[in-house]
Amino acid sequence: MAAQPILIDTHAHIYEDRILAEIGTYISRASENKVGMIMMPNIDLSSIDKMLFIEDQYPTTKSMMGLHPCHVFDDFKTVLSEMEEWFGKRNFVGVGETGIDLYWDKSFVEQQMAAFDIQIAWARSQRLPVIIHSRESIDMCIEMVSERQDGSLTGVFHCFTGDEIQAKQIKDLGFYIGIGGVVTYKNSELPKVLIDNGLSNVVLETDSPYLPPVPHRGKLNEPAFIPYVVEKLGEVFQLEKEQIEALTTKNASQLFNL
Repeated sequence: MAAQPILIDTHAHIYEDRILAEIGTYISRASENKVGMIMMPNIDLSSIDKMLFIEDQYPTTKSMMGLHPCHVFDDFKTVLSEMEEWFGKRNFVGVGETGIDLYWDKSFVEQQMAAFDIQIAWARSQRLPVIIHSRESIDMCIEMVSERQDGSLTGVFHCFTGDEIQAKQIKDLGFYIGIGGVVTYKNSELPKVLIDNGLSNVVLETDSPYLPPVPHRGKLNEPAFIPYVVEKLGEVFQLEKEQIEALTTKNASQLFNL
């Protein structure tokens, strides 16, 4: 008998073609590993139909709507206008994946900031959490959120890899941090940062198919690998895995108003 699903993968791109072809198998493996819900952040216009197809087929999946910063170009306002119409067509659990990415290309940083600003406004008006991508830009993203925080804004800094100061700033803003496979890596500084931060605003994620945890590096990441993150957090905090599961699931449930 499969284990009772209690874990939540708060960030997985399982609509990517290399997973979509075998999506039923991936969903089954997730359930067998106690992952009872999978949140899917959107990327661009081309990913919407595939994402919504999965949500319609599998009730354990939930969709978000947004434009990833790496897909922000000069036409971003037109793209965002088309995306915004979706909020009148169906329910979403979050806004994103949005934010700023200064790792791959700095050419569109002004457009990324403007697109992020628009999507923060969506999150406030829709009363939904905003899912923030902050690669090489965490201080910029913290500053933008801080300037726009009116007490109603909530969300998660996905794939958090910041330091203790940044973690505290995020917690003070009432935001969560998404922790995934990176925490299992040999040279990761996350364990030290997390000990200082605590678990009160930590949610689990995979960023599937990216950033697989040890011992699956080099493979496609998937929601079924969440227990490896739980195991590592148990080591870091010297807690039983059941305690990590309960705390992080409670946090995710609060974040997404489940």
